[in-house]
Amino acid sequence: MVAEEFWDFLGGQGAYIALLDCFEKAGIALRPEIDAYFAQYNNKKQLTHK
Repeated sequence: MVAEEFWDFLGGQGAYIALLDCFEKAGIALRPEIDAYFAQYNNKKQLTHK
């Protein structure tokens, strides 16, 4: 079992779609924080490749 089949098995019919929806909402809400976090690594990478 993978992905949808697995999550629906664990959480019942529709659990996979509900889980995806939760991750999407969290990603949208936290986008500025996520971008800022990864920007620090992108900046370091750019500095070391010059």
